[in-house]
Amino acid sequence: MFVFTNFLSAVALLVDLLLSAYMWLIIGRVIVSWVNPDPYNPIVSTLYQVTEPPLARIRRFLPILGGGLDFSPALLLMLLYFLRIFIVPTLQQLALNIH
Repeated sequence: MFVFTNFLSAVALLVDLLLSAYMWLIIGRVIVSWVNPDPYNPIVSTLYQVTEPPLARIRRFLPILGGGLDFSPALLLMLLYFLRIFIVPTLQQLALNIH
């Protein structure tokens, strides 16, 4: 049974790492969008390809406010943070409660 406990603990840490890394990608995209980057730069295009699908889904439901303000990155960051503080401790507690 300890193998399953260790597995759940490892999954919790991996989920935490992946959510944190994706949050940093979103922050990077926001910063890059402020400086008008070259769209043909491979780093910029990869960053946009990785972050655009969830942002596009959020934009369908969230209107762009006056002045061209896009709050979809902020909403996505809040969602990722919520998932991080909900899923990771839940998996860790589940791993500790398995006997």
